[in-house]
Amino acid sequence: MSGVLDPVPLPPGGPPVFPDPRRFDEEGLVAFGGGLEPLRVLTAYRHGIFPWYEEGLPPLWWSPDPRCVLRRESLHMSRSLLRTVRRGGFELSWNRAFRQVVAACGEERGDGTWILPEMVAAYGALHDLGAAHSLEVWCDGELVGGIYGVQVGGLFAAESKFHRRTDMSKVALAAAVHSLDRAGIRLFDVQFRTDHLGRMGAEEIGRDDYLRELERAVSVDVDLTGLVPELPLRS
Repeated sequence: MSGVLDPVPLPPGGPPVFPDPRRFDEEGLVAFGGGLEPLRVLTAYRHGIFPWYEEGLPPLWWSPDPRCVLRRESLHMSRSLLRTVRRGGFELSWNRAFRQVVAACGEERGDGTWILPEMVAAYGALHDLGAAHSLEVWCDGELVGGIYGVQVGGLFAAESKFHRRTDMSKVALAAAVHSLDRAGIRLFDVQFRTDHLGRMGAEEIGRDDYLRELERAVSVDVDLTGLVPELPLRS
């Protein structure tokens, strides 16, 4: 590919500036280094870039092509998930247990975790600033599922979700897509397509299209402070 750049090093303590993601290859590694201070992380999301790396590496900053988004009108709920929703027996909340949700998402799995202690601290700082949010699912007072992500204007970048009972991460995702769209979020970003996300209606779009949508979305002022999460009752 002509004119493709190599990943750019970011000096520790340097300004929160990123290169144009369009100048990089489809894998999308645009930069490495720097830190996870709130202004840098929010600047990254505002420009279609997110941090993702493993223990022992410097922060790696990505903007892959294609990107994956999930739209309310495309959200698909299977028959079994709809039965779970209609059966009820759970409660939804918003920003009640942000750090618990992040911690649960970062619990060690068989393939490891990218939610390192410095990531937990970084997203906790964003939450304290009102720029990161969580949706929780409770059964009998126990946290059984949840999702968290970063908000910049009308963008919500979903980072991770978890479940401790069957279907509860799907409940959290469906409630987040439905509720945030109703609240004014214009772009619900899930980064990469997986089979699970595809079955729920996520679609891949080219990076250029994503960045154009993103530019419009982040220009919108959306207040999620008093959001009351709810679920669609049909697919």
